[in-house]
Amino acid sequence: MGRQPTIVISSAQVAVDLLEKRSNIYSSRPRFVVMGELYLGNDSTLVMPYGEKWRKHRKLLHSGLMQKAAHSYRPVQELESKRLMWDFYTKPEQFLEAIERYTASVTLMLAFGRRVDTLGDPLVNAVTERNRFMASINVYVPLITPTASFSCPQYSRAAADSSPGRYLAESFPVLKYVPEVIAPWKAEVLRMADEGFHLFWDQCQMVRKKMLAGTAPTCFSAHIWNVKDEYELTDREVAFNTGSLFGAGSDTSAASLQSFFLAMTAFGKEVLPRAWEELDRVIGKDRPPTWSDEAELPYIRAIVKETLRWRPVAVLGGQPHASIKDDTYNGYFIPKGATMLSNLWAIHSNPSDFPQPNHFRPERYLDGSLAHYPQSQGHSSFGWGRRVCPGQLVAEQGLFISIARILWGFKISPAIDKKTGKKIPVDIFAYTDGFNSKPLPFKCRIQSRGDTYVEIMRREYEEALQALQKYEATDDEAGIKA
Repeated sequence: MGRQPTIVISSAQVAVDLLEKRSNIYSSRPRFVVMGELYLGNDSTLVMPYGEKWRKHRKLLHSGLMQKAAHSYRPVQELESKRLMWDFYTKPEQFLEAIERYTASVTLMLAFGRRVDTLGDPLVNAVTERNRFMASINVYVPLITPTASFSCPQYSRAAADSSPGRYLAESFPVLKYVPEVIAPWKAEVLRMADEGFHLFWDQCQMVRKKMLAGTAPTCFSAHIWNVKDEYELTDREVAFNTGSLFGAGSDTSAASLQSFFLAMTAFGKEVLPRAWEELDRVIGKDRPPTWSDEAELPYIRAIVKETLRWRPVAVLGGQPHASIKDDTYNGYFIPKGATMLSNLWAIHSNPSDFPQPNHFRPERYLDGSLAHYPQSQGHSSFGWGRRVCPGQLVAEQGLFISIARILWGFKISPAIDKKTGKKIPVDIFAYTDGFNSKPLPFKCRIQSRGDTYVEIMRREYEEALQALQKYEATDDEAGIKA
């Protein structure tokens, strides 16, 4: 890319050999002049170069998202999954929107202890607009086009706005010092940066207010307030690290769940009967699955893994890595500062690792055929080495509880054309372009598995609404309320 050496990794083994086994060399980031330095001030781990500051933030994120902390978020994930089930039953034709509302609400509760009831909530709109702007200034967005023949106006706007060379400061960093009065592009970036900071800082301030009143629910913002002095965090670090949870968790989780529905629509005849057999044998009809059932549901766990493998959200492995010194691998010279892109779409579609890669086959995680895969989970959806996604456990447990409950309560099949009475086929390759890829809108048929299931879903929905009241936004919550 211009003068920047760029290595594209399309092998799971090579990715592990370099990004994990040599993580002391390949855990930095390329220089992001506009998005990293001007917009975020390198105060977000997303773009932060490898070093002492990054290690501090990595420790901070792990303390607030891993193991015990991840389990503390299960109640809100379970409550919102009950609302999601009822949405599928009452408004099955709006299942894509229901998924997006569900993941938006869960991630906002994880970040700020505040839920949203509709996608039209002003906070969701404000955060989504910020994330769209960030995508437009991310120099790597235009490269990520796994299905370039498809486009979707709703999701391709950022990619259309961004192009290599849009900001000359990426090639000539000295331009970032040009005064805003003669650099309108810089003035816009700094203005949006200030608005983004205040958007998240105001939410963090409301959490702090609730903490002092003793009414703050468990959330990542409360965790950061508790350790702010210990980690010597600035206000910007508090705001951007908390706010980044929405961008990192909402769209990605929604895309995975939508891919799950696409897979069930296309391959449900093969997958659903086995899933129902396991659920009926272990759970029965009198209650939905819970996390305590996970160990006894190996096929459901395999469906979750295959969903993450089959259609990876971060098609180029997320934000690229960068080398911090010269290195040699299998006869290839990799210079210091080289950009390392991991082609996750290719890695997960390698027939040597995954025979019939475009076929949704959960059995591959149960028959021992992936024992050779260099990562123990059998896929690479959460990255590699020291830059692995810190929210992995939270994401995995959220996908498990939602997918397990959906499979327990519903039948998923192709939609029926009302005029012809024939099934409407789905295109398993129709995905958006962009930093994160998701299915283009499609139709499917969602039916309950019977009246007993509906009554249980109804009761749980009503109970969840009561329990979720404490997460509702207050009138003065940063002036943003639905």
